[in-house]
Amino acid sequence: MAQILTVSPSPHINKHHSTQSIMLDVVIGLVPAAIASFVFFRMKAVVVLASCIISCMVFEVICNCIRKKQNTLGDLSAVVTGIILAFSLPPTIPFWACIIGSGFAIVIGKMVFGGLGANIFNPAMAGRCFLTACFGGMMVSWTVPATLDNNMPKVGASSVAPAAITQATPLGLIKEALKNKSAPQDEKIAAIRGIFKNMLIGSTAGCLGETSTIALLIGGIYLIIRKTIDWIIPVAVLGSAFICAFIACELDPHHYVAPWLHLASGGLLICAFFIATDPVTAPLTKKGMWIFGAGVGALTMLIRLVGEYPEGIMFAVLLMNSVSPLIDRFTKLTPAGGKPNV
Repeated sequence: MAQILTVSPSPHINKHHSTQSIMLDVVIGLVPAAIASFVFFRMKAVVVLASCIISCMVFEVICNCIRKKQNTLGDLSAVVTGIILAFSLPPTIPFWACIIGSGFAIVIGKMVFGGLGANIFNPAMAGRCFLTACFGGMMVSWTVPATLDNNMPKVGASSVAPAAITQATPLGLIKEALKNKSAPQDEKIAAIRGIFKNMLIGSTAGCLGETSTIALLIGGIYLIIRKTIDWIIPVAVLGSAFICAFIACELDPHHYVAPWLHLASGGLLICAFFIATDPVTAPLTKKGMWIFGAGVGALTMLIRLVGEYPEGIMFAVLLMNSVSPLIDRFTKLTPAGGKPNV
């Protein structure tokens, strides 16, 4: 009888999620965006996605062997890092650059801190930042989606690779409208509004998994329904970004686009649902989640509206990751009968 009873001290918490189940839910949530990337970027999407996932898994195995630790591939965190890193890269980036970025994400962004749960920064964003610093030209080379370019090779086809046809991203067009403030940019802003439908379905230039607004919303809603992520951070990220874009548009409608165009373009949605909600690098308290999410959204819009870069997700997430422990410290809950924040 004593062998079937487990006695343990309090608190007794009933766990509904394990690390593996959380990561599996995130992978499932990213499936719609993956399908969209296959539709719009075909073999280029397959190569980038496979390169990042496989190399992340290999680097994790190597690190565990060197550290003489147990194999952690089963928690699927390396797979999630590979997918998110691939989704933040241009479709035209070569596979060897994907391997380098994956190596930095796993080795420097995750394993040197002690592995999953001990890392300070989001590993995928650390890898993306490293690639931006090393291969800036490759990271801003955008191709026309397959729905607009009939020469793009289909998945599994053995056709001759066509010459690349480049296209500016919606954020690139928005930044162009901002740079020339000596004259009204109404025509450019109207052109950006004209491609809003393409931004919804994903038929526009951009990073691999960031172009389809509908696919990312489906995945994000799935995670909220499954209670894999808390709704606070996505609402805080999107809400603060919307407010910043709305104020800018109201102050100068001839140079700043409407806020919904910012929400549907770039990596704001994938950040709100899949990156900023990383349970390791985000605050744990609800008040901290509001502060963290609002900071990510506001910093992103500050870079988009004022900075030189058209996109600011990567920098905003890493900056807020760096202050996440401090946010937790000043927003931790007071235990019953305890003293606040001492």
